Amino acid sequence: MHTLLDEVEAHDGPRALVTIGAGKYYSTGADLRWVGAHPDEVDEYLSEIQLLFARLLVAPLPTVAALQGHTFGAGAFLALAHDRAVMRVDRGYFCLPGITIGASYAPGTVALAAARLAPRAAHEALVSGRRYGGAEALTLGLIDETAAEHEVLSAAVEYAKNVAHTRGPVLGEIKYGLYEDAVTRLRMPVRGYNNTSVACG
Repeated sequence: MHTLLDEVEAHDGPRALVTIGAGKYYSTGADLRWVGAHPDEVDEYLSEIQLLFARLLVAPLPTVAALQGHTFGAGAFLALAHDRAVMRVDRGYFCLPGITIGASYAPGTVALAAARLAPRAAHEALVSGRRYGGAEALTLGLIDETAAEHEVLSAAVEYAKNVAHTRGPVLGEIKYGLYEDAVTRLRMPVRGYNNTSVACG
C-alpha cells in the first residue's frame, strides 16, 4: 500500500486513490495466523499497520474505499482511514470483531475510530462486534454510500474524479488539522501486545 501511495503521489496534477479488494472480500484484516506464529513480533506488526493508517488518513489526495465484499477488523479500520467508503448494498459485512474473539485493539486504531465516527457509532461498532450490512452501516455512519454490486467501483471512481482536483499539500494539511490527535496516536510505536491476544483487526 505504501508503494501504491508513493506512485500516486509522485504524479503531478489531479489525482485520487481508489482501493478495492478481490472477490468476496475487501479485506479481512490482520493476518492472525501470522500473529499466532510470531508472538514476539506483534508490537512491530501492529506499529506498521498503524503507520499505514496514519499515512492514508492525512494523504494529500482524495481517497475512496470501494467495499465490494466483507470488510473486517484491520480492513474496516483501513476503510475508515479513507476519506469516503462506498459499500455493496446487498451482500457483505462491515465488522470490528475484537470483542467477539476476545482480542483488544491497539490504541491508535481506537483513536482512528473515535476520530472518524460519531461517538455512539464508534462505541456501538467497537463494543458489540456486530456485523453490519450495507444499509445498516450507512445508517450508523460507518460508510458514506451504498451501491449495487456492479456499481460499487464505478461509484467510488466517479466520486474520486469529482474531487481529484483538491489533491495537494493544502488537502493534507486540512486532514492533519482534523485528525492530529489520531495521527499522533497511530504513529506511536505499539507496546505491550507481544504474546497477548490483540486485534488491530
